[in-house]
Formats: sequence, structure tokens, C-alpha cells
Amino acid sequence: MKADTKEVSAIVLDVLMKGHPDDPRPVFKREPVIQAIGTAQFKLLELVPKKVEIQIHENVYIGDGEREKIERVKRRISYADLTQTARIELPFVVDQIVHEKEPEFVQFFNKSISISPKFHMLHLLPGIGKKLMWEILEEREKKPFETFAEISQRIKSIPHPDKMITSRILEELQDPNVKYHVFTSK
Repeated sequence: MKADTKEVSAIVLDVLMKGHPDDPRPVFKREPVIQAIGTAQFKLLELVPKKVEIQIHENVYIGDGEREKIERVKRRISYADLTQTARIELPFVVDQIVHEKEPEFVQFFNKSISISPKFHMLHLLPGIGKKLMWEILEEREKKPFETFAEISQRIKSIPHPDKMITSRILEELQDPNVKYHVFTSK
């Protein structure tokens, strides 16, 4: 869905002021670490904070130039690297981002295309088979969808299109063997 570019902002999943617990160095040699998820491509990141207070679920600027709360982006991490707290917060934060960017995700329903002669991008969403895919394609031909509410109103079999998108994003983040990355970058 997106070109691979740098994340500009991220939402905090966990704050480790005494560094990562798996760090073998003594506590006084560890640097504080924040685990976060990018808001554009859902990249999982480790950030080094400045000496300011940062809360879980806070949106922080990590782009170029002066950053108010983040010293630097330390590295990109995988789902396996997340702390237990970060894993618990992840579905809530992904859901929050999906709702904040609703128009972008509604466009997925309007603009998705076939990947191969027998496989459509819509099939990547949990719960969508051939019959439901054709129903979506026919409805969007009549009139493009504008909101999640409109999708669920016009297609009765999809009560929560936002939850389908959130589930797919979480699957892409959690499963290192997922073949197609529609919403996240590899």
C-alpha cells in the first residue's frame, strides 16, 4: 500500500527507562529505550528518548530536524523483540491508527486489485472469501465507499471493516512468514 519511506511519527508502546531487561550490561550502563510503532507504515521501532517524560500511547515526532522528545531512532525491531507490555498495547494502538486514517483504509476497499487470476487483495482480509469479495466489488462499482460505517451498512456480512484491517495489520506484524505485506513494510 505504501512506498518504503522513513516514519515521521510513532506511537509509544512501552517505555523502558532502565533500558531493555534483556540487555546484559549493568543497569547503570544501559540507555533508556522506547518501543514504538510508526504511524505511516506500522514499522516497529526502538527509540532513545531525551530526558523528558514520555507516556505509553503518546504520539512522538521521529522525522528529520529537531525532535522534542526523541534523541534518535535506535533500530527497527520485529514483533519478537517487543516487551510483553508493548505486545499488549499493540492491538489498541493499531486500531487507533486505523481509525485516525479511516479514509486511507476505506480506499483499500475501493481500489484493491487482483494479485493473480485467482487471488484478490481483498482475500487477504480475514473472513473475505470469493462470495464476499464479489459483493464488495459490485457495491463499489455502484458507488465508492466513503466510511467504514458505509461499508458495514451496504455489505451486511461485514459488520466491522475496521477490525478486519486491524487484524490484517497485526498478522503482517506478528507473522515473519506472511507472503503479502499490504499495510506494513517488510
